[in-house]
Amino acid sequence: MIKYLQDLVFVGAILQLIAVIPYSIDILKGTTKPNRISWLLWSVTPIIGAIAAISKGVGWSVLPVFMAGFAPFIVFLLSFVNKKSYWRLGKFDYICALCSILALVLWGLTEDPNYAIAFAIIGDAFAAIPTLVKSVRYPETETASAYLISLLAVLTSFAAITSRSFESLAYPIYLTFINSALFFSIIGGNHIKRKSQQL
Repeated sequence: MIKYLQDLVFVGAILQLIAVIPYSIDILKGTTKPNRISWLLWSVTPIIGAIAAISKGVGWSVLPVFMAGFAPFIVFLLSFVNKKSYWRLGKFDYICALCSILALVLWGLTEDPNYAIAFAIIGDAFAAIPTLVKSVRYPETETASAYLISLLAVLTSFAAITSRSFESLAYPIYLTFINSALFFSIIGGNHIKRKSQQL
């Protein structure tokens, strides 16, 4: 049974990599324009959360969380390949980035794994805000399937959780929420755009 759960976590980690494939293809086509602040910070905060969870003894269930950081780094690098994929950053994006970085600095000052997880989540959330806003206003610059696959990947981590502790549950719950929010923001944004075009 334990081996089955561990295998499921590996499936989740592979799904995280698969999730960036449609997004990466759309970047190279120039149809998807990632917000570099979001994707760079998304590559940092989950890795910090994963390291903090490991330091508290969390096992294989943390692997999808780590992959949730590694996969965005691939997207961040690809955003420099196609000039048409560049999303112009504004003051709002930089304010969110500052708040996200501040959360990471606070983690460094606390040196407590539980606080690290909490601040990593806060940092990740601030990094997500610019893309959430962009997903509603300009859904055509995002790839919804990437967030859906990422959501499925995160859900696999729950199968390997052996204790209902903060360090085990906090990040998977957050990632479930944020991937759902991003997916439905794009779907909702596209629906609103279609409605406005019909009027």
